[in-house]
Amino acid sequence: MAIKDFYTLNHGVKIPKIGFGTWQIKEGDEAYQSTLFALKSGYRHIDTAAAYGNEKSVGLAIKDSGIAREDIYVTTKLQSHIKGYYSTLVECERSLEKLGLKYLDLYLIHAPWPWAFIGVDNTQGNIESWKAMIELHKQGKIKSIGVSNFEIKDLQPIVEATGFIPHVNQIPFWIGRPQTELRAYCDQHKILVEAYSPLATGRIFKLEILHSLAKKYNVTPAQLAIRYTLDMGTLPLPKSTNQARIIENIQLDFSISKVDLMMLSQIKTE
Repeated sequence: MAIKDFYTLNHGVKIPKIGFGTWQIKEGDEAYQSTLFALKSGYRHIDTAAAYGNEKSVGLAIKDSGIAREDIYVTTKLQSHIKGYYSTLVECERSLEKLGLKYLDLYLIHAPWPWAFIGVDNTQGNIESWKAMIELHKQGKIKSIGVSNFEIKDLQPIVEATGFIPHVNQIPFWIGRPQTELRAYCDQHKILVEAYSPLATGRIFKLEILHSLAKKYNVTPAQLAIRYTLDMGTLPLPKSTNQARIIENIQLDFSISKVDLMMLSQIKTE
């Protein structure tokens, strides 16, 4: 099963091939119970973010799971509006405190610009934040570092300024949003692509081809969509608060044929 498999990042660190996403899961009992159930169901990779507002509940679920800390891969993210060296150091400590952890497995710059000002040039701020994350990585407080929502034009400046290539780029990737050029760039530089919202927040289920192929492989449309991201060499982060779907999302013991994979990869909906 894919959940037992790992990718190896460009600095030799292993990361579970599928993660449990917690975006839009409310702080409190919902985030706690969902994360705890995911861990008890076999997930060993939990993805959260300061902006999600649920780090405290996610951290408590990790603690109460009874699973050894070193066996759980934990990701959180620097808030998109925080840009700068010292502010990044402070924000990382704040996330560690909320999660109740001594170190992070992966820390990401959540976006190259504040969500309120998408597209605004924050190149220098990103460079300074990246320098801080490199320092935290050297100190061992973060095992791996990366970015999220970064295009090629956002990636190049931080690499040129520091010589340090991100270990991960977490981007929106699903059937209908191929991200061909960006994925090729990441592959070239050995940056692992993580696929957030592999179900396109439900919009993907409008695709008739998804349902017909799901019948062909005797799986659910959601399973086919998540398997697609895996077979395309990315790391999916499916999210659900429904216990049956949490389990279903990791039951991926099948592979999509090369012909079907090519057909699905040529679909463009946005």
